Amino acid sequence: MIETTRNDELIRTVGLLPPGELAAFLAVAEHKGFRAASRVLGQTPSALSHAVAGLERRLKVKLFHRSTRNVSLTEPGRRLAERLMPALSEIGLAVEELHEQAASPSGLVRINCDANAADQVLMPLLTRFMKLNPAVRFEIKSEGRLVDIAEGGFDCGVRAAELVPGEMVAIPIGPDQQHIVVASPAYLDGGPTVESPSDLSMHQCIQLRMASGTIYRWEFQRRGEHVVVATTGNLVVDQSRLLLAAALDGCGLAYVTRWMAADALADGRLRQVLSEWTPPYPGLCLYYPRHRHLGTGVRAFLDFLRSQPSNSNS
Repeated sequence: MIETTRNDELIRTVGLLPPGELAAFLAVAEHKGFRAASRVLGQTPSALSHAVAGLERRLKVKLFHRSTRNVSLTEPGRRLAERLMPALSEIGLAVEELHEQAASPSGLVRINCDANAADQVLMPLLTRFMKLNPAVRFEIKSEGRLVDIAEGGFDCGVRAAELVPGEMVAIPIGPDQQHIVVASPAYLDGGPTVESPSDLSMHQCIQLRMASGTIYRWEFQRRGEHVVVATTGNLVVDQSRLLLAAALDGCGLAYVTRWMAADALADGRLRQVLSEWTPPYPGLCLYYPRHRHLGTGVRAFLDFLRSQPSNSNS
């Protein structure tokens, strides 16, 4: 004989209680009176009073103190309401999710991301998804600083894998990333050679000021050795695109992503140095809060991202 579980017993117990009596009890408890509750449920105060009295008889406990002017919960009634309210909320969410799953994906999806990440990886994915799901709308906020997406009202964020907060769910998107050091041939020809990170001190390094106000330090790695360099130079900019433009104009060395410099490297307008010191690293992730309720649009977009084949770094 199969043993009855505690959940089976609870289901059986709740099943013996008429739903109308539980609904009446919760409505009166929440609205603190039979008249206010009757307006919400569309029943007469007398009908609600009879329903609550029936529940009290079944449970063999008094749930409300009643007087001509006031209705308040007894201590057992308060404890019962505190237990039932979260359960009722969960039931409501479960029903809402079922309705959403049955509906076509729709709604607004707000994403916070780095501007280069949006340009390189997010937008191509997003435009493909929108062609398949025209009822889903997107709003993209691109900025350099790392924000709390939940506090900022965003559904998702896109950042480098190493920057994603540990409590978030992360989905890798796009290829591995690679920061490289580049300069124009005109700048490099006739200048000091650049064979190791220590040689940077002899060069003009175009610097990037982060949203936090700090100057971005250049990171290098080779055969297990990790070096971080605080560079110097006569030019500081606040956007990666300006780093590239300055390097193309011969202003010095720039530390940029291979993706950003790819065209200029291909046609010879830029040359790479320190290639042995700049290996690829894990790329971008789209991330979202672990316990947040997801609308149909967000959920469909996440499923779409998970279904995409992994990209290889070029």
